[in-house]
Amino acid sequence: MHEVTVIRSFSAAHCLRGYRGQCEELHGHNWRVELSAAGEELDELGMVVDFKTLKKTLDDILALFDHHYLNDIPPFDRLNPSSENLARFIFEEAAKVFNNDRVRMTRCRVWESDDAFSTYMP
Repeated sequence: MHEVTVIRSFSAAHCLRGYRGQCEELHGHNWRVELSAAGEELDELGMVVDFKTLKKTLDDILALFDHHYLNDIPPFDRLNPSSENLARFIFEEAAKVFNNDRVRMTRCRVWESDDAFSTYMP
């Protein structure tokens, strides 16, 4: 199995509804996102997927969030914009582009700080 990972970042504000603590108040993060895809077989160029293509897809997804208030953006207008929910959303959006009989998205890791992250793996 071969796995490739790209790392991108974005800045955004959010609040966690019902949290009962400081994170219920409006605050922001410089989020870091790691997105991974894997495959048993490589393509004719010897790649699982071109890093450039994986980065572009992740950039397109993150453009929805960058410098925005996450709680206003669907599905986070009704779903808490936690790191866990962000990781799953980003993973599922990327899977729409990449999942096929050769390539599978394997994980999405969302860092909200230098020492705290969430990982979604189906």
